[in-house]
Amino acid sequence: MLGLLTQHEEQIVSEWLQQAGAASPRMTEAGRRTMQGEAVEIARYVREGLQAGGDVEDFRAQAWSGLRGALESLSRSRAAQGQSAGDTSVFVLAFKRPMFSALQRSGLDAQAQLAAVWSLSVLVDQMAQWTVSTYQQSREDIIQRQQQDLLELSTPVIKLWEGVLAVPMIGTLDSSRTQVVMETLLQKIVETGATLAIIDITGVPTVDTLVAQHLLKTVSAIRLMGAECIISGIRPQIAQTIVHLGIDLQGIASKASLADALSLALQQRGYKVTRSA
Repeated sequence: MLGLLTQHEEQIVSEWLQQAGAASPRMTEAGRRTMQGEAVEIARYVREGLQAGGDVEDFRAQAWSGLRGALESLSRSRAAQGQSAGDTSVFVLAFKRPMFSALQRSGLDAQAQLAAVWSLSVLVDQMAQWTVSTYQQSREDIIQRQQQDLLELSTPVIKLWEGVLAVPMIGTLDSSRTQVVMETLLQKIVETGATLAIIDITGVPTVDTLVAQHLLKTVSAIRLMGAECIISGIRPQIAQTIVHLGIDLQGIASKASLADALSLALQQRGYKVTRSA
């Protein structure tokens, strides 16, 4: 197999690209150039791995480290482009066909060809499996980053007035989201020197013991920073639930709406809102 790649690497890569290109007739010219670079790099690392004495049965060996890195780069690139794991795996598996053709032209006896076919199949199958595993991990990383970005975007800290911040909560309040809210809010308090924060839970569908504990932790953290807190958006159903659960919110100001909370915040800061004549 090493001799075939050494002597006919350019032809093998060309046939590989022809086959892969036929499977993707709508590919752009830029895409074809990218694919050519990927194929050339993978073929080179296969050859180098064989030259280093790599065992096709042990794909995690040091001899295949360069090939593994090339496949990981391929998978991450295609995952970022939105291509499927199947398409990526099919591209790698297509490496078999030109190699089989080269074996047929090699003039080796049947036993040698059979041994080479087996070795090639084992190696390329492991290459394809490695791309799938890396692709899945890459997609999971992308999804996790997107979820984190959405989480941060869904908990903005708004400056309502000088020294008054507000955090409108929408959706389920869990541990990870509470942590993001707490970190973002505390950082904003430090940056702005705010002395009062309004946590609006109008958009929180239900309040249970766990949600209440998250709110109390956030309030405690705010107070440790030298600021006070008002909870707004306490609807009748939520008020009944809080009483039923026996949750103690004494010492924490609460209002039915964000407007009422802002009015209270302004009063506490010495402002008086009047209607102009």
